[in-house]
Amino acid sequence: MRDVCVKLLFSVLVCMGPAGAACSRRTDEASGSPGGRIPMTNEGSRANSEAEVRALIERLVTAVRAKDLDQVSAAYAPDLVAFDIVPPLQYVGAEAYRKPWRELFELYEGGLQYEVRDLSVTASDDVAFSHSLNHLMGTMKTGHKTELWLRWTACYRKIQGKWLIVHLQASVPVDMAKGKALVDLKP
Repeated sequence: MRDVCVKLLFSVLVCMGPAGAACSRRTDEASGSPGGRIPMTNEGSRANSEAEVRALIERLVTAVRAKDLDQVSAAYAPDLVAFDIVPPLQYVGAEAYRKPWRELFELYEGGLQYEVRDLSVTASDDVAFSHSLNHLMGTMKTGHKTELWLRWTACYRKIQGKWLIVHLQASVPVDMAKGKALVDLKP
């Protein structure tokens, strides 16, 4: 699965780079697909896949705002691999990834404010990826108000007719000289 996401991500990054204009003209002789991209059955299928992934993200946002751990977890494939902003370096499995969400939800009083900005989704019939800037705000049980922007990239796979997140990476920029996360940056 990771290989599929890496290939999809690489194809898109190549097409977005300086040689991007050539992607629509080149043909991969082995597959016959333009620019080595993952072949699409048709434009309508791609648009439908993108809409379904966006709907999944909307459900995830709603679940985060409501601090609904079961609905958050429903967005993830059982074999999820997640690289989050909190330790450890990786979470393997949707069940393991419930822990940081549970801990986050327990820190806050009431619901959370959560926003996805600059969302970009690229999808084929059964794999997709997205990237966005995500904004989390809330009031902790201590009364401290928090606000954080993070970078979010996710890979999706359509499994038994349902889109699920199979890999994600959340990050914040780091001041390398000071060795500290920059959590106060805004887009």
